[in-house]
Amino acid sequence: MGLALAVLGSIAASPPPSAELDVAISGLRNQSGAVMLCLTQRGEAQYLDCAKDPARIERVVPSDEVGEIRIAGLAPGRYALLVVHDENRNGRLDKMLGMPREGFGFSRNPAIRMGPPAYGAVQFAVAGHSRQAVKLKYLL
Repeated sequence: MGLALAVLGSIAASPPPSAELDVAISGLRNQSGAVMLCLTQRGEAQYLDCAKDPARIERVVPSDEVGEIRIAGLAPGRYALLVVHDENRNGRLDKMLGMPREGFGFSRNPAIRMGPPAYGAVQFAVAGHSRQAVKLKYLL
């Protein structure tokens, strides 16, 4: 009985599974400003509006220091990643006539057509040690 309680106690006390994600960013057109990264588990309608996700994970890295960004302590699951090259450091993606003026990218690097990609095109699984390589795109 004592051994069974000890085994059950060690199972209950074990920490929840944890995962980590390495994000490699490429395609910066210059070293100005910063790169903003937002990781979310929100679905189809909300993944582009990361700021409304209270559980989002954000990173801001000076553009001249961008390489690989590690995010540790993640719960395993499905995520979407949005990356913006904030060249003027105003904290948002600048647009002109609805088109992005600064660089942007998504997990899984989907083709960009008329409008942003669907959630299904950018979602990916994180379990254990995962990696995403995001190539930034510039339209203007």
